[in-house]
Amino acid sequence: MPMLTDFLPTTKKELELRGWDDVDVILFSADAYVDHPSFGAAVIGRVLEAAGYRVAIVPQPDWHGDLRDFRKLGRPRLFFGISPGCMDSMVNKYTAARRLRSEDAYSPDGRHDLRPEYPTIVYSRILRQLFPDVPIVLGGIEASLRRLTHYDYWQDRLRPCLLCDAPADIIVYGMGEKPITELAHRLAGGEPIDQITDLPQTVYLCPADRIPGGITADDIVLHPHVECLSDKRAQAENFRHIEEQSNMIHAHRLLQQVEPRGRYAVVTPPYPPMTTAELDASFDLPYTRLPHPKYKDKRIPAYEMIKFSVNIHRGCFGGCAFCTISAHQGKFVVCRSKASILREVQQVAQQPDFKGYLSDLGGPSANMYGMHGRNLKACEACRRPSCIHPQVCPNLDTSHQRLLDVYHAVDALPEIKKSFIGSGVRYDLLLHRGKDEAANRSAEQYTRELIVHHVSGRLKVAPEHTSDHVLQLMRKPSFRLFERFKTIFDRINREEGLRQQIIPYFISSHPGCRNEDMAQLADITRRMGYRLEQVQDFTPTPMTVATEMWYTGLDPYTLQPVYVARSPQQKQAQRQYFFWYKDDTPRAPHGGAQRPPDNRKPPRPKNHKPR
Repeated sequence: MPMLTDFLPTTKKELELRGWDDVDVILFSADAYVDHPSFGAAVIGRVLEAAGYRVAIVPQPDWHGDLRDFRKLGRPRLFFGISPGCMDSMVNKYTAARRLRSEDAYSPDGRHDLRPEYPTIVYSRILRQLFPDVPIVLGGIEASLRRLTHYDYWQDRLRPCLLCDAPADIIVYGMGEKPITELAHRLAGGEPIDQITDLPQTVYLCPADRIPGGITADDIVLHPHVECLSDKRAQAENFRHIEEQSNMIHAHRLLQQVEPRGRYAVVTPPYPPMTTAELDASFDLPYTRLPHPKYKDKRIPAYEMIKFSVNIHRGCFGGCAFCTISAHQGKFVVCRSKASILREVQQVAQQPDFKGYLSDLGGPSANMYGMHGRNLKACEACRRPSCIHPQVCPNLDTSHQRLLDVYHAVDALPEIKKSFIGSGVRYDLLLHRGKDEAANRSAEQYTRELIVHHVSGRLKVAPEHTSDHVLQLMRKPSFRLFERFKTIFDRINREEGLRQQIIPYFISSHPGCRNEDMAQLADITRRMGYRLEQVQDFTPTPMTVATEMWYTGLDPYTLQPVYVARSPQQKQAQRQYFFWYKDDTPRAPHGGAQRPPDNRKPPRPKNHKPR
């Protein structure tokens, strides 16, 4: 078992065990401290430690009373870092109906009282009050997705760059290993933080007359925040630039005035995608892969979900309208080497309660590993937010062979009985047929191997809807592809004598979706034999194209109007179509039945098991 000194120190006593009198960086995290490469604060701590810095972490500090948790480790030599958690704090705490969730997945025993709303703002205000001269650096999902004017669903209003509310010095957006290390080096070299204005992948506030180099023709100047407050078209136009620049190899600097006749938010272009060697180095750091010993006998739900899983790549080129992955990780897929993956699998296998079964060998999308543009120059000039919508880019190498090689190598390890794929599978990539016949054959081979060897009884996929015009706004393929994939899935199960289910995910009240679209969805899925269980009501989250459509009522790319079910009553009416089989299903607002016209009970699926 790891010793206490194998974790980043969290208390004064743990500093003393290491013989430290002071630290270079103190990280404050709104999540419990799990020393695992899936938890952002642990990654940043380990990366800085590997760069030679003394790093401590204060998980879920008490923000009430005498604020002793913020004082206990004293003043860091370089900076405070704030990580609000692996999820946006408001998504973490509330459902789409703005009700408190049943548990906080990133807190011990799922407790609700260990995380404030908007922890980035709360923590930075406390630290600025206690240590006014120490630099404060913001990172993580919450800061990354709130780096410019954004719609806040929970307050139902536009809010400016997070630095306008959180008295910090700089935001590191996206996956932060490279910018945070360079920032630490420059601060250690004596450079004042307010003079670090050229560091890629950062955001800072600056008066107009002090913008480095002035405003140039290469900069993209967004509509000011105050204009967006009164003009939804301006907000929609801004978002197109923001999304495009987030997904370009050679992006431009973004400038937005955030105060009337005052400061600008300056967003520097992101670093180029990491190399395989750089990503391996991050994953190969000496994580214990365990929660800190302070949580002994306490359950951290998010950790329980991933403790026997391995992440094999970053980035996603799907560009789904409701997803924040590309805004944070980018659309260019960066893969770990097979050797690095195997090392981590062997680490997982050494855990005392491991029984030989990997719960997931995946990533943001399960089957994008190894895929990239054949002609890099074409990728360097590309502005598309998705490489597969509205159709698969002809430059994209869609071969599944490299991923199959990883599966085969993992399954050949004597410690592994079976590896399951729990990440979402893009069946449109499996069904795509291009000019590369070898890639086509690899997709067919992958499909069979996935279904036969890597499904734990239920394969979850995400068609999201059945209506083509809603799917177009979602940037998802036609439902006909799901029907084709289900036919293949059922055929392979019959051929192999398996009794497995395919479980589809669906979303209601997405922009563009009307009641008649939900009625169609209910009717189609009923006829297919489904009583839907993996469903959700659309939740507007910062920095997604769907959220911009939901708030502005406009498609940011065409500026054409989009219907939005905005009120709680409209959203609930759409959601009820999922549950046509319940006797208490309410009536639709127009007076018609919520359930489809044919009210017969659906046939029970062949492999149905009572819940």
